Amino acid sequence: MRKLKCNRALASLKGGIMYPNIYGVVYFEEVLGGTEVTAEIWGLPLYRPAILDSQPVGPFGFHIHEFGICEITDPNNPFDSAGGHYNPTNQPHGNHAGDLPVLFSNNGYSMMKVFTNRFKPRDVIGRSIIIHENPDDYRSQPAGNSGKRIACGIICEIE
Repeated sequence: MRKLKCNRALASLKGGIMYPNIYGVVYFEEVLGGTEVTAEIWGLPLYRPAILDSQPVGPFGFHIHEFGICEITDPNNPFDSAGGHYNPTNQPHGNHAGDLPVLFSNNGYSMMKVFTNRFKPRDVIGRSIIIHENPDDYRSQPAGNSGKRIACGIICEIE
């Protein structure tokens, strides 16, 4: 029997050391011309504006990363094991296939749906999705100055 190519995937997100109450799910579904990404997240920290030289907390950087590893080997750099942004065509930051729009939170809850033509669900199976503490500036190289990684989930195929 011939196996069909994957056209749906999901990641269950869990918070790390800094924000252990974060949880949620991200769905990837192939649609005409690309992929629809749907995220629903709970437990995000409340927004804090930037003060002097400090970064704001939120809106939250949101990216697909190279490796499907969500280990915390260094508490100062949670989820560093996930590697850099998913970037199969070696683009500058802001144009990585894994660069997604920031997540806006309302009292710790975020729901977002976005279309991308940069990848299909089968391309991101086995990679990870990361939420960062700070907003992505979409300019700074290599990762947008989006701060600590606060939640991670491994992207798996939905059969």
